[in-house]
Amino acid sequence: MSKHPITIIAIDGGAATGKSSTSCAIAKKLEFLHVDTGAHYRTVTFALNQAGISPKDLDAVTEGLETLNLGTSVKGQQAFLSINGHEPNDSEIRSPHVNGAVAYFAAIPSVRKFLFEYQRGQVKMAQKHGFKGLVMEGRDIGSVIFPDAPFRFYLHADAETRSLRRKKQGQEDAIQQRDAIDTSRKEAPLKCPEGAIVVDTSEHTLEQVIALLLQIIRNPQD
Repeated sequence: MSKHPITIIAIDGGAATGKSSTSCAIAKKLEFLHVDTGAHYRTVTFALNQAGISPKDLDAVTEGLETLNLGTSVKGQQAFLSINGHEPNDSEIRSPHVNGAVAYFAAIPSVRKFLFEYQRGQVKMAQKHGFKGLVMEGRDIGSVIFPDAPFRFYLHADAETRSLRRKKQGQEDAIQQRDAIDTSRKEAPLKCPEGAIVVDTSEHTLEQVIALLLQIIRNPQD
């Protein structure tokens, strides 16, 4: 049984596995709050980059984090992270520069610890705004943030499929490099949570993946 007052759906997976598209659609269908934790790490990366801080300088990273005040804005069914009252736009947090640095910052224990309680606190944010559930996507949601969530999914796809998806989105992203960093980091590595339902999205259309997850969520006893 989940210990949480609202229904939590955890969706994990690597870059371009369809997490965001699937999570957004699931949240919309169920009228739950959607939270993209990948965007959290991108936003922190953007802020630290703006301050001229390198992920190689761990002391500077720790000091930099102490200057960042986190906030949340809810627009429709999506929650967004703001830092020091500023919410970076999508082009800022998904720029090639951020794409190339985010996995390095996300591998730093102090960065993950910095965001841990904030991410768990999104349950209260969902409640505050009248949502009956929360769909949270990332790389450690079902294993670290909400290991007791009643619904935990792990999406994956082959590297070629993911690279093609990024190109169609007009983005440059070193998929295999990010995978290597995410899966090998000591703190909360990307992995399939024990007991999670695994879905290969390279073998299904987005609509089929959404339908599959909704069927499981709506009929948990089947």
